Amino acid sequence: MASSDVPAGPWRPLRTPLFRNLLIADVLSDMGTFMQAVGAAWLMVSMGAGPLYVALTQTASALPFFVFALPAGAIGDIVDRRKLVLYTEFWMAAVAIVLAAITLAGWITPVLLLVLTFALSAGDAIETPTWRAILPEIVKKEDLAAASALNGIEFNFARAVGPALAGGIIAIAGVGAAFVLNVVSFSGVIMLIARWKRPERRRTTPPETVTGAMVAAVRYVRFSPSLRGLMLRSGLTMFFASALLALMPSMAKTVSDSPTGYGILLGCFGAGAVVGAIVMQAARARWPAETVASGGVAVLGLATAVASSMHSMLALAPTMLVAGAAWIVFISLVNALMQSLAPDWVRARVLAVFMLVFQGGLAAGSAWWGAVAVRVGIDRALLGAGIGVLATIALRLVASLPDKTADVSPWNHWRMPAIVAGHDPELDEGPVLVTVEYRVNPDRADEFLRAIQDYGRVRRRDGAYRWGVFRDLEDANRYVETFLVTSWVEHLRQHERATSADREREEQLQTYVSGEPNVRHLVSARAEQ
Repeated sequence: MASSDVPAGPWRPLRTPLFRNLLIADVLSDMGTFMQAVGAAWLMVSMGAGPLYVALTQTASALPFFVFALPAGAIGDIVDRRKLVLYTEFWMAAVAIVLAAITLAGWITPVLLLVLTFALSAGDAIETPTWRAILPEIVKKEDLAAASALNGIEFNFARAVGPALAGGIIAIAGVGAAFVLNVVSFSGVIMLIARWKRPERRRTTPPETVTGAMVAAVRYVRFSPSLRGLMLRSGLTMFFASALLALMPSMAKTVSDSPTGYGILLGCFGAGAVVGAIVMQAARARWPAETVASGGVAVLGLATAVASSMHSMLALAPTMLVAGAAWIVFISLVNALMQSLAPDWVRARVLAVFMLVFQGGLAAGSAWWGAVAVRVGIDRALLGAGIGVLATIALRLVASLPDKTADVSPWNHWRMPAIVAGHDPELDEGPVLVTVEYRVNPDRADEFLRAIQDYGRVRRRDGAYRWGVFRDLEDANRYVETFLVTSWVEHLRQHERATSADREREEQLQTYVSGEPNVRHLVSARAEQ
């Protein structure tokens, strides 16, 4: 871990050896990925494939993220995350080897290229939620925003350098050489993850099934207003902001006949990400997260709108620089918050849902603004997108970014029931009805009901599929909270899922009642056949 006496700054996460080494390895790996993408597109064209096959290359790369994201997140929370990352890296390296060998041997076909591209991207899609969930295990909580920004810098650098290198290598040595370099690019990450001694995670309950874990992920997001707000904010902002990247090649074509023009604009966007990461840390030291994020969105919207009236490389290049800086400010803050707001047991799944929303906004926005540009022109499409980005700032009224995140460390304090000897329930036995009886102070009843409604959301978030609170007609001060859980093991998991932030809610609730609540556990009873 980074030393606590090192002044906060954009580079402090680099003091953590594992993070620093992984970042370097990731740069090489992502450069190889972009080289493979360029090589695949060029190879498809070289084989004389029609526009449909060329377009399907991008589809084969993107589709796995929509197909596998949620189950991948579920698996990432069930199994050892280190092993999952290692296995997926081996899978991608193996597919890359097959692709390079077949290409060098001259056996590649358009259909085979699409299949191998899909298989390669499938490994990336399965790995990504877990990879992001690991970050809070590597750096301190206060360094998450800076670490997320550095990851953004790394990705944008690889996106700017990888395609350029691929073009030169393909011109000199052919597509097969680019594919071979992609194989080599996996070695750094594999060696580092293989040597990482991740602390063993102890379980007191059996692992969840993949289906159950996916259901738990959706339920957790549904009953977590802060997470829902972040996802809404990110998805809508990316829908409008996607126009800038989607239309950048077309903008470059209008100001330069050479593909170098597109490379320059993309490089300026990536360089802007570096500037944005530095500026973000200085800004966060002075202003709340919401102010910084809204400022980044405002600058991004203005840059997008201004780009609509720029028709020279000298004007577009600095505009892309500013846009890249604003882009990374918003993305880094949102990513860091998502990682901080989700507890460890569900983090990979929550990040998978976030990835679906985020990538969905980018994909839908790119298609929409591409269609708009065809009808009304690139300039008007960019102007409309810029106005849309600015309009999303209004979402702060309903989905404001928290300046401080809740403590999501485990807080298992609930007393287990004293089960009658010989009546221990089976783990899969259920449903289970839990009742909690409260003696409420008469003059605090309304406050109690408001607090218990908020606590009911926590019960649902952590596993209850039905919840309610009832007032006793024969005893005006007696209130009974009830909730149903699918099985006994799922209720045991509820004990593990409580967080330190929930402790504050419970302590507030106790100020409205007298004495200790009376808790009862009832399991569904059926007559023997």
